[in-house]
Amino acid sequence: MNAAEWMPLVFMGLMGLALLIYVVLDGYDLGVGLLMVGANDEHKDRMVASIGPFWDANETWLVLGVGILLVAFPKAHGLIIGALYLPVAVMLIGLTLRGVAFDFRVKAHAQWKPLWNRLFMAGSLMASLAQGWMLARYITGFQEGRTYTAFAAVIALALSAAYALLGAGWLIMKAEGELQALAVKRAKLAWPAVVIGLALISLATPLVSPTVSARWFRMPELIALLPIPLTTGLSLLGLRALLNSHRVLGTLCWLPFALMVLVMLLGSLGLAYSLYPYVLIDQMTVWQAAAAPKSLAFILWGCAFTVPAILGYTVFAYRVFWGKASELSYA
Repeated sequence: MNAAEWMPLVFMGLMGLALLIYVVLDGYDLGVGLLMVGANDEHKDRMVASIGPFWDANETWLVLGVGILLVAFPKAHGLIIGALYLPVAVMLIGLTLRGVAFDFRVKAHAQWKPLWNRLFMAGSLMASLAQGWMLARYITGFQEGRTYTAFAAVIALALSAAYALLGAGWLIMKAEGELQALAVKRAKLAWPAVVIGLALISLATPLVSPTVSARWFRMPELIALLPIPLTTGLSLLGLRALLNSHRVLGTLCWLPFALMVLVMLLGSLGLAYSLYPYVLIDQMTVWQAAAAPKSLAFILWGCAFTVPAILGYTVFAYRVFWGKASELSYA
């Protein structure tokens, strides 16, 4: 296999990895923002404190993933971003609201703090829904029609519920006392929405995408792929059983979050299998969309430095600020 054949696959893998890490890391802090609805002021402060050292660095992975799409697959970048212009704008507005509200809610006078809290929650909801909508439109190759619009709406809601459950798992792991107990209650509320959403998506995706249907529902591939949905189902059932155990407030507080990360990982593996070798399903393969081999070789050197650097400071930040969340304060 020559460079023109393997380098596009390397960049496709790097882009997928970056977006998976983003979904997990920024997914939980978006979920924490969603879970702030109905919480008291003390709990909201502690929720924000739990994501304080991490949230802005988490978004670096989104920049990396979209950056790789731009420089390694410029033909696909124009088509994808053009088709998703509106939801991308909604997501960016939501992320901007979160960033501004995160800082201003601490510095603002008492009468303005509820406003910034609401903007933080609104930004989290906007970004979550927009990302789900974009995912659905991408899976279906940007097909138009009521069926595809309904499919996008279901995935937008399901991804938001998954983020909320992931955020609840994060709070169970990082919080203590009343907030930890509240996180368990919120996780129990989010769990049915995630399960129903995944079930609807699993049933609807083969109907709206013949390519995906052909990949999953033929022999012997069907048997080989069964571990993915089975492990996903068992992980979700195990998570729900764990929420009824007192150990989730103690020694096993990390396990709900870990199980949700496993669900996200399995979902990404299933999506990758469904899409390969397309960058844009049924329209453009990785080789058709890739930049010139010399350009990819140059970009690969940049990725050889930037990806380990981003991974390194991410691991360092989580290592330094690991443990239970304390009160958020600014110098």
